[in-house]
Amino acid sequence: MGPGAQYTKQEVFKRGLLPTAIENSRKKSRSSSKLVKREMRRIEENAVNFCQTRGIMGVIMILMMLMSIGFNGAMASKSASAFVNNVIYSNRIAVFSKSYCPYSLRAKRILHELNERPFVLELDLRDDGSQIQDVLLELVGQRTVPQVFVNGEHIGGSDDLHSAAKNGQLQKYLSSS
Repeated sequence: MGPGAQYTKQEVFKRGLLPTAIENSRKKSRSSSKLVKREMRRIEENAVNFCQTRGIMGVIMILMMLMSIGFNGAMASKSASAFVNNVIYSNRIAVFSKSYCPYSLRAKRILHELNERPFVLELDLRDDGSQIQDVLLELVGQRTVPQVFVNGEHIGGSDDLHSAAKNGQLQKYLSSS
């Protein structure tokens, strides 16, 4: 599509024009949905106004600005939360882990024994690991690792995963995809 082309909502997310985390956060809760919609509307209005007054140079300036600071920089206050939601809702199985933690190793072993290949995020190997743990505290009430999610549902830690595997609940979560 050329300049000025209209994209459907599906095309916008499919093409990666906006982060899927925004779409996922809309699904997660109505209050954050309203906040995201309001913020996106404000950003869109400002960008449209700027581009209309400055023409093609305005578009180029906005693109250069976003490239220089990165889209994550533009949404820095929400980036850890958006990232965590994106990890949870974009992966069938997501494990927030630390590479040295015996409980994290146990959780990964349980999933491996079930021939599952989870998306594993090693928080101790990331600069934003502490912020991600803060987001997990808000979401599930715990900063501890591991935290396991299956199809967007919070399973819990290593002991919870072990119990769910033993009593068949984990298989139900896995088969619901």
